[in-house]
Amino acid sequence: MNRPDLTIPVADAVKQHWVDRHLPVRLRPYARLARWERPIGWWLLLWPCWWSAAVAAHADGAALPNLWHMLLFLIGAIAMRGAGCTWNDILDRDLDGKVERTKLRPIPSGQVTTKQAAAFMVAQALVGFVVLIQFNWFSIWLGISSLLIVAIYPLMKRITDWPQVVLGLAFSWGALMGWAAAFGRVDAPALLIYAAAILWTVGYDTIYAHQDKDDDAIVGVRSTARLFAHNTQRWVGLFYALTVATWVGALIAIGAGPIAYGGVLAFAGHLAWQVGTLRIDDPDRCLMLFRTNREAGALPFLGLLAEMALRMM
Repeated sequence: MNRPDLTIPVADAVKQHWVDRHLPVRLRPYARLARWERPIGWWLLLWPCWWSAAVAAHADGAALPNLWHMLLFLIGAIAMRGAGCTWNDILDRDLDGKVERTKLRPIPSGQVTTKQAAAFMVAQALVGFVVLIQFNWFSIWLGISSLLIVAIYPLMKRITDWPQVVLGLAFSWGALMGWAAAFGRVDAPALLIYAAAILWTVGYDTIYAHQDKDDDAIVGVRSTARLFAHNTQRWVGLFYALTVATWVGALIAIGAGPIAYGGVLAFAGHLAWQVGTLRIDDPDRCLMLFRTNREAGALPFLGLLAEMALRMM
């Protein structure tokens, strides 16, 4: 029996990433389980955390978000995104082998066993737990309560046309955590940022899912990309418009000034550009637009930072 080639990257990995250039070959399958060579995922998990931390800092009259919390959220986002992706690959190991984009993932390609993947998932979750216990008790229990949504998300594509909504519920949880870490509770601004992040996630993940829609139809995987079909631009435009409107609601709730609104306006412009240039039958463009949400997520955050800095002058 031929041994699997551990040097072959998956289809949508960042080309010439450090994982494929510098990591020892035997460790690369584990890096691919955690999606280290696709950092966009942990950025998208991190932005709601940092959004919330910045909104909380502005509401508290601070000059900057809590930098220790920001670092913890960064480490936690990388660890928990990796654990979640590994869990997803364990559950989807049979489906992944039937989809062109995912057939070279470590489990279906035989690079790691299911038991090895499970052990790696536990190790990453333990890192996330160590991060979590640095926060107050309310935040700890709030973080633990997200695990049920994280656990069931990979199953949703089998039973609903709206798995992106469940992804949004899980991926946006940090929007509650940033505020909770600062105040030990959840208030209206945090809930509004959480809603904005969910809506944003549905939009960008619908774009992402258009890469796989043909294979998904064959294997029976459901998604908003398949549901919206040729009406995708309208639907993504609606979800993005609601994202911006909800962000504005959060800024109103904390009494933000014009610079913060400018950041959200720039965010709105970026999202409008995504919708206007989307080509759902061009997988490469869908992937490119999806990845630009790393920069999009920075815009409202930087607007808040700029306003807080100006306020302290």
